[in-house]
Amino acid sequence: MKRKLEGWVVLLILILSFSTAFSFDFSKVENQVKEYQLDNGLKIIVMPRHDAPVASFITMVNVGACDDPKGQAGIAHLFEHMAFKGTKTIGTTDYGKEKKWLDEEDRIYGQIRQEKARLDLADTARLTLLNNELQKVMDSAGQYVKVNEFGQIIEREGGVGLNAGTGYDNTTYYINYPANRAELWMAMESERFIDPVLRELYKEKQVIAEERRMSRESSPMGKLQDELLASAYTAHPYHRSLIGPMSDIQNFNRPDAIAFFKKYYVPKNMVVAIVGDVDPEQMYILAKKYFGRIPAAPKPEPPMTIEAPQTAERRVTVRDKAQPIYFCTFHIPDGRSADMPALEALSDYLGQGRTSLLNKSLVKEKKIAVRAMAFAGFPGNKYPTLFGIMAIPSKDHTNEENEAEVAKLVEKVKTDLISAEDMEKIKARAKATLINGLSSNQGLAMILAYYETVLGDWHRPFHELDRVDALTPDDIKRVANEYLVWDHRTTGLLESETD
Repeated sequence: MKRKLEGWVVLLILILSFSTAFSFDFSKVENQVKEYQLDNGLKIIVMPRHDAPVASFITMVNVGACDDPKGQAGIAHLFEHMAFKGTKTIGTTDYGKEKKWLDEEDRIYGQIRQEKARLDLADTARLTLLNNELQKVMDSAGQYVKVNEFGQIIEREGGVGLNAGTGYDNTTYYINYPANRAELWMAMESERFIDPVLRELYKEKQVIAEERRMSRESSPMGKLQDELLASAYTAHPYHRSLIGPMSDIQNFNRPDAIAFFKKYYVPKNMVVAIVGDVDPEQMYILAKKYFGRIPAAPKPEPPMTIEAPQTAERRVTVRDKAQPIYFCTFHIPDGRSADMPALEALSDYLGQGRTSLLNKSLVKEKKIAVRAMAFAGFPGNKYPTLFGIMAIPSKDHTNEENEAEVAKLVEKVKTDLISAEDMEKIKARAKATLINGLSSNQGLAMILAYYETVLGDWHRPFHELDRVDALTPDDIKRVANEYLVWDHRTTGLLESETD
């Protein structure tokens, strides 16, 4: 009885998903979106929604960890932190006096960097003296800092969820605001990207170093991810750690961060997306007034390195006092590829949700894993990327057992056609996921900004369902055979360290 009931529940969910998909008018929503481009090259994408007097504001910059200069891995992430430190008028009690101490910080740090560059010949006593001197100067600069004033102003005026994130492909700044505070947001957001003051930079480097220790050096999964990417990519910058190695974090200085900002935070490399209770034409007028002040500059060139085809399996093993993890990846094309909808459908069928092949076989039936999943688009989508499969072995079971079963299931999707029923379920889930993402102001703003910045066209999500609807079981079988090739695989194993 319970099994029959579960079947009816699944069927009901699918019916509701289809019903929602058909009732959601994608072309109508797309036609309501307005796109503008300022004289300096910055794009503004606005979607009015008058359901409530609020709006979501996204600033997305076409720069991420892939763009970190050599020897400065992690600087994109550092600048994201710095963007909240304020300007010459926000975050300080007296910028003129503060500036003298900031310059002195840079002078002393330059000496520290020169001494460290001597490697084994570095004078440790002098380094200690210089670091003590730097701390005193930082304390002197700190007396003029109004900590988190930028965020406090936002929150005082009703802003909610002020935050940012750095990925391999892009950096995103976001906030939800009362719609009648749109001009305040425009003024403050543009100001921090016109002439930011990178105050407390050397202090923030210590925060990021600790973040690195927590998310990578003290995180078995973080270490496994870094090792796997470094093996899967031998040339392309996707091989880098998102936060950067400790040596780079400790080495770059404020002039490095300013140079990075001036190169990448230019109008032609930025997109602003606004969704909510706003008038598009008014947003354009305000954008010209505030974001139009940002000087025009050439759009920076993307990384030109092309990863050579992988011709043999690569394997890495990380040992730690942690639960084992099996993780393998295969090379696939970038997110703009015509094959990506089929690859995403394949990942759904293989390893997303309780009814997926991996979950049914590894978790439910054989009970050799507590969790199993598959995904497409790791670690990014702007460049040729990876299809990933992961399994966490259950107690008294091993990575080897899970690897063997994963291999069987991969071969199964290469030889067996997906049933028509399973194909319809995959399409229903894809539709429901897309509609869910478009239903909230912030979700839609994020999608518009992401598709324009990373994938080159904000119109794409409104036509995703056409591509999903066109998929056939043969498409899934074809991409499985074309991309899930064992010689193109990189396998990462997290093994429990024995005492």
